[in-house]
Amino acid sequence: MEINRRTAVTALAATLAAPLSLAAQPQPGKVGNVVLVHGLFVDGSSWVDVIGRLQSRGLNVTAVQNPLTTLPEAVDACRRVLARQEGPTVLVGHSFSGMIVTEAGSAPNVSALVYVAARAPDADEDYAMLVKRFPAAPASTGIVFDGDEGRLTEDAFLHDFAPDLPRQKARVLYAVQSPFRKALTTGKVSQAAWRFKPSFYAVSADDRVIDPGLQRFMAKRMGASTVELASSHVSPISHPDEVTNLILRAAGHA
Repeated sequence: MEINRRTAVTALAATLAAPLSLAAQPQPGKVGNVVLVHGLFVDGSSWVDVIGRLQSRGLNVTAVQNPLTTLPEAVDACRRVLARQEGPTVLVGHSFSGMIVTEAGSAPNVSALVYVAARAPDADEDYAMLVKRFPAAPASTGIVFDGDEGRLTEDAFLHDFAPDLPRQKARVLYAVQSPFRKALTTGKVSQAAWRFKPSFYAVSADDRVIDPGLQRFMAKRMGASTVELASSHVSPISHPDEVTNLILRAAGHA
């Protein structure tokens, strides 16, 4: 009897000390809508491989065309799309659009947030100052400006932004690169939806745009359910299956 009691106490202590497993965490109910937001240097078509996979699972999917002008205008574009959704919606952001997801994700119909190699600032946080705490991303040296519009050089696009894509596919993406306005990157979010919404994060371990250590820090800070991919920054294109699976988990379809 004494041995059994000791065994039970030891097992209980180990359970309490261990981190909560994903299986033990509260799982979201099934959600029928997914809204995807793209970041810098691409447009909504960057989600095409993920969109097809989600649609094949019966989800209603919409890709926001981020205007890449100012943060308020980008957030408004996302909110307009969210307002058209009927029922709970998973909101997904890649790269810079993590800023948009963090702000717009407070909408009542947003059931969960998914960050894909994305920025995840706190309310009123200076993201540029946060970035300085981590190694500089190689892609940052490849940004050039034509007046108020910024873009990546072809060399930076191929070698830093999308190095794990077939070269011809990366060159096609470069050809349709959408320039961004300087004002876009100076905005701050006024609220952090990840503080009160279930959050998920896909870290790109080989990222040369957002330092992987910074991604891990942001994912841990928000308490996100996290996966790590052996991917460059463009995981929605180079690893669509894994990104899709994370979104399906957030939507309760895993």
